[in-house]
Amino acid sequence: MPYDSYIERDSFVRDAQQGRLTVDALLGMDGLELGLLAGAGGIHREVRWAHAIELADPVPWLRGGELVLTIGLGLPAGEAGRRDYVRRLAEAGCAGLGFAAEVLDALPPEVLATAEELDFPVVGVLGATPFLAVSQAVAGWYSDAAVRAERRAVTVQEAVARAALRSGAPGIVGALARGIDGQAMLLDAGGRVRAAHPRGEQDWHRRARELVAEVRGGGRAAVAEQHRGSYLMVHSVGGAGRPRGWLAVAGPSHQRLLVAHAATLLAVTMLGIRAVRSRLHEQRARMFAPLLDGSEAEPDPGLLPDPPYEVMLLSGNDLLSPALDGLDDIIGRAEVRDRVLLRPEADGLVAVLPLARPRLGPRLRERVAELGGVEVRAGAATAPTAADLPAAVARARDLLPRAPGYAHADDVSAWSLLRDGLAPGALASFTSTVLAPLHDYDRRTGTGLAASLRAYLDADSNLEAAAAALGVHRNTLRARLRTAQRVAGRRLDTPRDRLELWLALSAPDLLGAVRELPGPPS
Repeated sequence: MPYDSYIERDSFVRDAQQGRLTVDALLGMDGLELGLLAGAGGIHREVRWAHAIELADPVPWLRGGELVLTIGLGLPAGEAGRRDYVRRLAEAGCAGLGFAAEVLDALPPEVLATAEELDFPVVGVLGATPFLAVSQAVAGWYSDAAVRAERRAVTVQEAVARAALRSGAPGIVGALARGIDGQAMLLDAGGRVRAAHPRGEQDWHRRARELVAEVRGGGRAAVAEQHRGSYLMVHSVGGAGRPRGWLAVAGPSHQRLLVAHAATLLAVTMLGIRAVRSRLHEQRARMFAPLLDGSEAEPDPGLLPDPPYEVMLLSGNDLLSPALDGLDDIIGRAEVRDRVLLRPEADGLVAVLPLARPRLGPRLRERVAELGGVEVRAGAATAPTAADLPAAVARARDLLPRAPGYAHADDVSAWSLLRDGLAPGALASFTSTVLAPLHDYDRRTGTGLAASLRAYLDADSNLEAAAAALGVHRNTLRARLRTAQRVAGRRLDTPRDRLELWLALSAPDLLGAVRELPGPPS
């Protein structure tokens, strides 16, 4: 949808922030001598113009909202015609009918009676007040109202700008809502609430999301309509390309310019924050390059998420910005989100994520594809420690699917087949039966037989390697293994016993002991 083709829904177009000049207000204006003759029930009608016209049927030349001024030359001769004259003016949406003072004494009673029936104001222009003075007063009121509206708009714009400097996007949304005497909220590109004033779900939010869904597929756009007595408007936020978010407002009047101004400030704020975050991640990527390349064993504490990790390679160009936005959507805690490592590479983007259930990678790939407007392929692998990151990156690169999608090494391995084929309850019971004697012995003696067995089996029965991993002498480990065989009642030189011991010791990994991470804020 072209940005310039601003859409108006229904006929709720006038900027009511300028106020409404009603018949009642006109009657009380200084410098005019006016009196209400009939139709008091209609004094709330809006006066948009005052116009003298002496035609028997002025309706074809009227647009509604006029105070029709006459000296009676156009009044029909018959009583029925005069009643119809008043009725047609009322049905045409006129504000009222005004008569000059010199004809008031001869005003036909049916004119006043019909006006009273229809709550259609009839005004007497009294004393020396000319019709021109009434027209000038109406025009002057709207001229002054336009100035007042401009001054108010400037005041609101300044308040929104100050709020942007103080508190960013939430401040902009709050200042705009207060400035228009309405409500406002900021949605991200996916339609999720990022800031709102007042907080909490409001009855108009659902309709605003529907409007976003209608125009989200195109470029920048604005759409507005009347909704349950309020003026509802949705405006895209962002620069060129796909919108980065949507500003939605609901208020008593049409506020297109103020909403557009706030949307521009939001775009600048979001782009500025993204630029800072992009530079930060680029610096982190350079700092962690030795770690990912395998030339550094461990990072500085606290700079990466806690292990284990989900390591993902996303294929494509210029994916850092959409990845940053995507992280905002899928990780709610900033202290976790800011420790994620994103490293642009020649063939894509490496992401080192905390391992969670469910995995973060599939959702991140989907959001990057949506926000970037490109097809994204992603391969992934698990890294138990920081030292395993280079190997996990290599496995992720090898697993890049041919078509857009996500592939994880654990899902295509024999380990995954075994894990998915085991019932957690049955595996827990089996593990307890096999390892109970070893755990009881370890609790009584503090020997660590179960850990020694696990290290030995993980080292492919290499006594030297297992002893080095445990930090003990090979003879110490040999003695522990003899004791473990006796306590467990199983022999390490028997394939079936070795399999049962390995399966029981590996049960925590098979059951997928990963962390739950909180989602994004609602």
